[in-house]
Amino acid sequence: MAVNYIYPDYEIIRNSDRCITCRACERQCANEAHEYLPEANKVVCDDAKCVNCHRCVSLCPTRALKIAESGNTYKQNVNWNGKTINEIYRQAGSGGVLLSSMGNPEDYPVYFDKMLLNASQVTNPSIDPLREPMETRISLGAKPRDIERGETGRIQNNLPPQLTLSMPVMLSAMSYGSISYNAHESLARTAEELGIYYNTGEGGLHEDFYRYGKNTIVQVASGRFGVHPEYLNSGAAIEIKMGQGAKPGIGGHLPGTKIVGDISRTRMIPEGSDAISPAPHHDIYSIEDLRQLVYSLKEATDYQKPVIVKIAAVHNVTAIASGIARSGADIIAIDGFRGGTGAAPTRIRDHVGIPIELALAGVDQRLRDEGIRDDVSIIVGGSIRSSADIVKAVALGADCVYIASAALIALGCHLCRSCHAGKCNWGIATQVPELVKRLNPDIGYKHLVNLMTAWQHEIKEMMGGMGINSIESLKGNRLMLRGVGLGREELEILGIKHAGR
Repeated sequence: MAVNYIYPDYEIIRNSDRCITCRACERQCANEAHEYLPEANKVVCDDAKCVNCHRCVSLCPTRALKIAESGNTYKQNVNWNGKTINEIYRQAGSGGVLLSSMGNPEDYPVYFDKMLLNASQVTNPSIDPLREPMETRISLGAKPRDIERGETGRIQNNLPPQLTLSMPVMLSAMSYGSISYNAHESLARTAEELGIYYNTGEGGLHEDFYRYGKNTIVQVASGRFGVHPEYLNSGAAIEIKMGQGAKPGIGGHLPGTKIVGDISRTRMIPEGSDAISPAPHHDIYSIEDLRQLVYSLKEATDYQKPVIVKIAAVHNVTAIASGIARSGADIIAIDGFRGGTGAAPTRIRDHVGIPIELALAGVDQRLRDEGIRDDVSIIVGGSIRSSADIVKAVALGADCVYIASAALIALGCHLCRSCHAGKCNWGIATQVPELVKRLNPDIGYKHLVNLMTAWQHEIKEMMGGMGINSIESLKGNRLMLRGVGLGREELEILGIKHAGR
């Protein structure tokens, strides 16, 4: 009984008239989907091994290859579609949990795509960012409610530690281990050149990257991998990871196949052992417990660094954020359900959490209603894909955004969604030395700098079109947004009007 037989998702199509049997495809495919047959002097394909990473297509010198969806479908059935049937076959054959990488691919609404930006024309004229000042710099951290003056009347600096960025974008948490050394270096160098920050993710920081400390956010997760005083003091800020958008309510997992060499030493665990973070922090079961950790980290760093608390966007996120704002944290990071991941259970990734747009609007409004919005800054992530998404997020109430998948795409990621296998053909989500060297950090970081520079220009153009010359003036300014194709309740949660009103 061929219950385990599943037709391949993709078909490798080779044009025999163009193929010169150079075997580049065979050498480049880490999944061994191509094989050279010397007796026939030709290359054949095993479609079942193809993950559609497009490495072979991109490097074929004669353009002899293309990848297509197989098109092999089961009998038409809306309820029992081919994806559902295949997943049942896989679990029936293995008894295991399905794993997936990158963000949620399901057809849920993308609210950023259902919002339009307002523009100014006559009564509030637009601004030309090429000829007039335009400010995209921001500071993240708690802001004092009162101005303090000394005996001479001079204003006293009572500002808690802040993160100052050239633009409202940071590179989100991606650990050394889940991504390669070269990918990590590309992120660090980008942050340094642009005057922004990148996040180590859970797992510590390789000693080579301590020199980027002033542009580094170090993360403390439930497993405490790689956490020690030198690590905490090496960064500009500390992030406590309570949750992640791709897998709310569960812990982290880095397979033992990726725990090799420097990764083992950095994480302070044996080679080959799986790095499994518990679902909860076993010392945090209340806001009071969280407050203890926040102040323990502040004490360990002499109160010189802001503390971020990262949570997943879930249905009661507004109440959670309200508690975090009272815990002593300086910044709240909220990760939406479309956030990327190196590995997550498929069911969790695709069915748990809520959209970041709704979570952000709700949290911003709740903190304003309670009069504590200035006590914390808000960072949001979870499929920020363009400068327009950034502008809309800021207008909904964010101080700043995290990007991760977009950054990896700039480095060459083709979203083949097989990061958990550790065979990334583009040298990003792998620890195989021959694959890691495919990503040249000298080139990778320049591509990422180019992307961020282009986005900064576009942000200025959009702000100018709204007649706004400072990103701070845009923050929480929902009058600049209009909805299209949204219901009354959605508009109410987002706090915006429908287009035409």
